[in-house]
Amino acid sequence: MAPGDAGRGPVAVPLDMDDVERAAAAALPPDVWDFIAGGSGRELSLAANRAAFDGVFVRPRVLNDVSGCGTEATLLGRAVRLPVAIGPVAYHRLVHPEGEVATARAAKAAGVPFTVATLSSAPVEEVTAVGGSVWFQLYWLRDTGRTLDLVRRAEAAGCEAIVLTVDVPWMGRRLRDVRNGFALPDHVRAVHLGGGASTAHHGDDGASAVAVHTAETFSRSLTWSSVERLRACTRLPIVLKGVLAPQDARRAVEHGVDALVVSNHGGRQLDGAMTSVDALPGVVASVGGACEILLDGGVRGGTDILKALALGASGVLVGRAPVWGLAAGGEDGVRRVLELLAAELTDALGLAGCAGVAEARRLETLRAPGGGSG
Repeated sequence: MAPGDAGRGPVAVPLDMDDVERAAAAALPPDVWDFIAGGSGRELSLAANRAAFDGVFVRPRVLNDVSGCGTEATLLGRAVRLPVAIGPVAYHRLVHPEGEVATARAAKAAGVPFTVATLSSAPVEEVTAVGGSVWFQLYWLRDTGRTLDLVRRAEAAGCEAIVLTVDVPWMGRRLRDVRNGFALPDHVRAVHLGGGASTAHHGDDGASAVAVHTAETFSRSLTWSSVERLRACTRLPIVLKGVLAPQDARRAVEHGVDALVVSNHGGRQLDGAMTSVDALPGVVASVGGACEILLDGGVRGGTDILKALALGASGVLVGRAPVWGLAAGGEDGVRRVLELLAAELTDALGLAGCAGVAEARRLETLRAPGGGSG
């Protein structure tokens, strides 16, 4: 139980992300909740993502004018109201009928980018029609031609970046889904992969139908040559998501990548992979400002964003929290999540003596004993 949780019951208006999480868990069927909330294996990396953030402390500065404290920033060359993008999460219609379209509307209202997934349950064209800033997350498929067709489709729809996920040759062994024999309900489809019924809809005891489907669909041969093909195929900024090693970060820069997302896939791939927070400083140092660095995994509030900025990130991706908001309250629920992040980041910046995001990147950090190795 987190500090301050004792005796806390439901609230009409969520006051922090723990409130949103509880509301989502109460609203969803148990197997759907497990699909969203779970990690791989023993969920060591899932838990470690939060512990790593909790083990970072910042050294506030004083006697700075914070009367005009603001959260504005720039991500991939575009002005945003928060140094935040909504990260890619599959199948939003599992938790709400409007799915990704509702999430995208909330992102537009908050002035932050929304990343539509290859495994989206709403077409990219419907998402970009909302009018906000949209990035497209790409899984490299076994059929390379089909993969590049998705890139061209995203460009034609008006997406502003391609986010290539590089840490999923196949889906990690997510035991909650295996135990539940999890399968998609008929009304939830991977619309970018044909949109028809697939093996993801046919559950079986002791297996995750979604994992079976992705194993059939995703390439296990994604390499640096694939990144070269992608770079030749598109003029959009390319973001590699799932980088933890400084060596890979340097190589990404050599291949013309515009940004990296330091991520262990929210603890859903290799269980025991180091946390994003621990990996971040080494990745930042390795590229020397040659590309933008984002962080994904475990972000639950404004102080987490402050810590990520102080450790060298340009911004963060949030994945689970917006989906919790969508489950608990539809578009309004996602808006509430983003409002909380904005209010908490403003509070954290001001109390740390920072008038804005740039000052946060100059804060010193320290680790509590046992709080990580970065």
